[in-house]
Amino acid sequence: MAFGGPREMHTITCSECGAQSEVPFKPAEGRPVYCRDCYAKHRTPRR
Repeated sequence: MAFGGPREMHTITCSECGAQSEVPFKPAEGRPVYCRDCYAKHRTPRR
């Protein structure tokens, strides 16, 4: 993949709300994956 080129998107089901979404990475087996809205709730605040 070249810098700035198209990304391969993967369809996921959010571990929290169950919504279908797409992420630009292949989710790891056994780890939670969140939609954009739920991810914002789970990430640590910036300093």
